[in-house]
Amino acid sequence: MKPTRHISVFVIAQLCIIGSVNCGNILVWHTEGSHWINLKPMLDTLIDRGHSVTVLVQSASVYMDPTEKARFSYEPFNTSISMQQMTDFFEEFIHFHMYEIDHLSYLQILWKGYHIVKREFKFSIQICDGLLRSETVMRRLREAKYDVLLSDPIYPCSDLVAEDLGIPLVYTLRFSIAHMWERLCGQLPSPPSFVPGAMVKLTDEMSFAERLLNFLFYATQDMMAYGYWQDIDAYYSEIRGKPSTYCEVMGQADLWLIRTYWDFDYPRPFLPNFKFVGGIHCKPAKPLPEDMEEFVQSSGDDGIVVFTLGSMIKNLTTEKGNMIASALGQIPQKVLWRLSGEKPETLAPNTRVLDWIPQNDLLGHPKTRAFITHGGTNGIYEAIYHGVPMVGIPMFADQPDNMVHMKAKGAAVIMNFNTMKTQDLVDGLNAVINEPSYRENALRLSRIHHDRPISPKDEAVFWIEFTMRNKGAKHLRVQAHELTWYQYHSLDVFAFLLAIVMLLTLLFIKTCLFCVRRCCYGAKSKRKTE
Repeated sequence: MKPTRHISVFVIAQLCIIGSVNCGNILVWHTEGSHWINLKPMLDTLIDRGHSVTVLVQSASVYMDPTEKARFSYEPFNTSISMQQMTDFFEEFIHFHMYEIDHLSYLQILWKGYHIVKREFKFSIQICDGLLRSETVMRRLREAKYDVLLSDPIYPCSDLVAEDLGIPLVYTLRFSIAHMWERLCGQLPSPPSFVPGAMVKLTDEMSFAERLLNFLFYATQDMMAYGYWQDIDAYYSEIRGKPSTYCEVMGQADLWLIRTYWDFDYPRPFLPNFKFVGGIHCKPAKPLPEDMEEFVQSSGDDGIVVFTLGSMIKNLTTEKGNMIASALGQIPQKVLWRLSGEKPETLAPNTRVLDWIPQNDLLGHPKTRAFITHGGTNGIYEAIYHGVPMVGIPMFADQPDNMVHMKAKGAAVIMNFNTMKTQDLVDGLNAVINEPSYRENALRLSRIHHDRPISPKDEAVFWIEFTMRNKGAKHLRVQAHELTWYQYHSLDVFAFLLAIVMLLTLLFIKTCLFCVRRCCYGAKSKRKTE
């Protein structure tokens, strides 16, 4: 063998050794919709850094297709749920939030929401069963020797899989209702006096009445959680073969990557294993397609408005579509509107309707003046990244709460989808476009977003690699996980101190009574003697 060939073999061998040390084998829990959009940039970066990525995908997935070409590999598994059932559930969920919720009382909303969540957990258990009871798939996963499991916990059981495989677990999530997962399972402090519960639509500046509402919201959601977690608790106990709770096992996660940051969220306490990485998917704008750029440039100094209600809103009613189109026709800006289905009859020449738009690239265009959005976290973060003020038309889930954040920070106005009129939308657009404060506040949030020591995507990837390098991150978990609820709140300490105080008080009273009796008895005896 020639010397150069010896050197080549040596170099290749060293690279293989280095690769085995520095490059990990990552398993990714299945998810859907916007949650998947947030995961993909992390996965691409991890692959660019030499890691191997495998994504679990269940057979009823609406948004993920294991037959598509991808940079990562898929590990499909079957479930007893059909794709039609999943689609019907999503449509029912959207219809409830879009068309029913404004006509129901608070108790009716809680009751309907409770049953929707119960149904979702039943679906989740069926999905869990499809994987955990499949010896074939689980054997393949064990043999693959993964280093970490990355999961969005919107669908449970990733913790059970991580436990079975004996690997660390990293969560990536936006929030849970009233921060239940973070508070109850992750032990993240959330004082209701200044940390508004997610989806309660309050800011961190609360009046007494709002603090009372926030406190009751936390308490109500916690009570409901213990109701709809019963089924999943029983399932976890069955799988683990011992009494267990969903929250207990979920709390074993090594790291929590929270997809918000202080440009969007309110300041609050956090723990060493909670990392705030909002804006993971954001990136600089790319050039627009030629015909779209031509349309944008034709707007002149007035600029353009970008309009989308997200990928889950497929069709608007004829009346609603015509109302919105009429409003868009009354502003001087050109409008690019992502809309599926029939085009409104009142569509004006300044508005172009498309089935799909390059949202990020349009928001980053210098001619963009405003963003009409449903309030999804992904779209909001792209608007923050590029410094674009917003008109929010929130529909469901976290969207109303998200827009309250943006309104509180002075970068948006909010419309009610069910009650807004043509003039309301016109006035809202004119406000965010013509009043300088909205643009200034949006740019201020953008500066905060960019003024970080490391980009959110790189920070998220760093902590995933950190977990792999250290075979977990249990050293960052607080001891609160090992305490009972009364120990966590120091109720046993208070009880002990109260007992001491009561004992001392009793001794003092007894001593005083004894002294009084002795004095009285002594004086009485003296008088008798005299």
